[in-house]
Amino acid sequence: MKRRDFSLACGAVVASAGLVQSSVWAQGKPPESGVDYMALEKRVTVEAPAGKIEVVEFFWYSCPHCNAFEPAFEAWSKQVAKDVAVRRVPVAFRDDFAPQQRLFYALEAMGLVDKLHAKVFAAIHSEKKDLSKVEAIVEWVSRQGVDKAKFMEQYNSFSAATKASRATQLQNAYKIDGVPALGVAGRYWTDGVMAKGMEHALQVVEFLLAGIRAGK
Repeated sequence: MKRRDFSLACGAVVASAGLVQSSVWAQGKPPESGVDYMALEKRVTVEAPAGKIEVVEFFWYSCPHCNAFEPAFEAWSKQVAKDVAVRRVPVAFRDDFAPQQRLFYALEAMGLVDKLHAKVFAAIHSEKKDLSKVEAIVEWVSRQGVDKAKFMEQYNSFSAATKASRATQLQNAYKIDGVPALGVAGRYWTDGVMAKGMEHALQVVEFLLAGIRAGK
């Protein structure tokens, strides 16, 4: 989903996600810079410890394509090599994205991402709940058995505000203009439009990881 034209970008991502293979993949050619992924002119600071290669998933809970990609990304993230550090980063292309950024970081602080991350997507896209505002978010979270006061403490915390601000800075540093998207090592990014589907985007990430390990 693109920040400039959400409806148009949705169509583009859906169309590309439906392709089994692009001509590049069908011919067995390796991913190409500027076509299947972009190399950043200026490297982005990473949070991964020394010896680890960071992969960032940029997402928005209300994005239908992020919802569709979540099961594949979750499965992939659980079987990555030991030298890969995976983290999720909620984007904020507009100010009204901020409540869902805070939601993610509150869940993270409470150790509830594994339990509730996928359920947030399901609530929005399957149950058609509007979780765009803090009041609705708090009501939904409390119905999941989470202590309301403790959640609000984390939601309104300086830590959540700082992480949300850094998330927006990171999306801008990577020059992300649509989600879902994947950043690699502070050096590259790809998405479903460039890679002709998010399944292929994960293959591009694996290609980039191999190149980084080889010192390229």
